[in-house]
Amino acid sequence: MKDKLTLFLLKSLLGFYILFCIVIAVLNFAVAPGASAETSHIISEIWHFYENEFKTILIFAAAVLSLMLIKKNERNVMRRRNFTGFIIAAIIVHITGPALTGTKELYFFSMPLPWSSFSIQAFNTTTAFHESFTGHWGVAGLGAVLIFVVLYNIVVFAGTLLFGRRLQCSQLCLFNGFASEVFSAAFPLNGKKPRKAGRVLKTVFSVLRAVLLSAAIFFTLTSILSAAGFINEVNNPLMYKIETYKYLSVELLMAMFFWVVFTGRGYCYYCPAGTVLAFISKTAGQRIRTDLSDCIGCGKCDKACPMSISIKEQALKGKPVISMNCVGCGHCVDVCPNETLGYSTWFIDLINSIRRKRKLAD
Repeated sequence: MKDKLTLFLLKSLLGFYILFCIVIAVLNFAVAPGASAETSHIISEIWHFYENEFKTILIFAAAVLSLMLIKKNERNVMRRRNFTGFIIAAIIVHITGPALTGTKELYFFSMPLPWSSFSIQAFNTTTAFHESFTGHWGVAGLGAVLIFVVLYNIVVFAGTLLFGRRLQCSQLCLFNGFASEVFSAAFPLNGKKPRKAGRVLKTVFSVLRAVLLSAAIFFTLTSILSAAGFINEVNNPLMYKIETYKYLSVELLMAMFFWVVFTGRGYCYYCPAGTVLAFISKTAGQRIRTDLSDCIGCGKCDKACPMSISIKEQALKGKPVISMNCVGCGHCVDVCPNETLGYSTWFIDLINSIRRKRKLAD
């Protein structure tokens, strides 16, 4: 009875978040542009509250409810780390960062390139986004954002070389990653039994991945060339509008559609930033180890994987699971009853090796 109530609260929280998000998007992008200055300011303040304080509280509350749903005899090491990472990221991006920098829109820049070219457009004095941003937060705010953008991208890309895709996709991502983790037990929201992505759906995701990655690279390169003065195609509001509508439709609304009917990780199949990080994670040697003990073939790992990766098949052979789709969430590691599985990269292997040697020396 307690679990049913907890799950109901978690689903209600997710439903409210989706509804609130749609209402805020309509107010901000449809109503505010034609409203009076006073009304636009009120809408802007509501939007900033939603993106900052509200989202931080939401992440914490949903994480607590999700932990309550995990049975006491289940391992939850990986999921606890995920929740901790997202809570810390939210506090930095949505609470501490705005307080220190004086800008409430750091969340615009809390995704690595090439997810969005907004971070480049912000520093191009000829773009509509630069004009809008500096009009609200001034040159000082822009300088603070520059430091944040540089540091964030360094952390993500260097961290991915060390820890694989897990760092961004399962501990830092405040776009779709956080929701897919803290609300994992609530998907799909329509109440139907969770299902895996079949061949047809995976093909659709592959096409979307190619299209969105191409679009992201185009927007990023165009913005860089424009900022460098080589082209002037983005010296008008058109580029900003196109990318904004792409974000609202193919990314935000479609991601929420998958939350309702499929899985929390639907967007992760075709996220352009995730795709780039997936290639980098190959260099990091990201994999799921399956040799920590003998696999008993229960299949719990396959059921737990939100990216529909076939883990049991490799585990029975004792071979590592290497997949472009793996976001490193560690759900498979937590549910394995025999503790056969483990998430690893070359750097994690190195750390574990040093620890073992020190333990033997002691």
